[in-house]
Amino acid sequence: MKILLDTHIWLWLVLQPHKIGKRLLREIESPRNELYLSPVSIWEAQCTTARSRRIKLGQPFHQWLERTMQAAPIQEAPFTFAVATEAATLVLPQPDPGDLFLAATAIVQGLTLATADEQLIRCRAVKTLANV
Repeated sequence: MKILLDTHIWLWLVLQPHKIGKRLLREIESPRNELYLSPVSIWEAQCTTARSRRIKLGQPFHQWLERTMQAAPIQEAPFTFAVATEAATLVLPQPDPGDLFLAATAIVQGLTLATADEQLIRCRAVKTLANV
């Protein structure tokens, strides 16, 4: 399975792994599955860490990101013209642009979106893997 990590799943995996459900963790750790991360998640994570005091990295974001990406076998799920076009036509229950871009990325690139977001899990347009 090709798994696209939702931003919060990626951050939990790196910073708070106890928040990852047993089934999802099995899929993430399985050598038969491939992990993907969108540049949108990098943007969301940097915005979140810059605005929130809830996430403590202990170093500048770019250094933390470089160290984190070297430590994990995660591939880039690029933000393409096709993803942008899909996001513009996709209807989700919430207007969050990050969710639109991640859902569109999953659809266009044939990925399964790993998420704890109940609204995305209920969305029939995107294949998801719930955090359980």
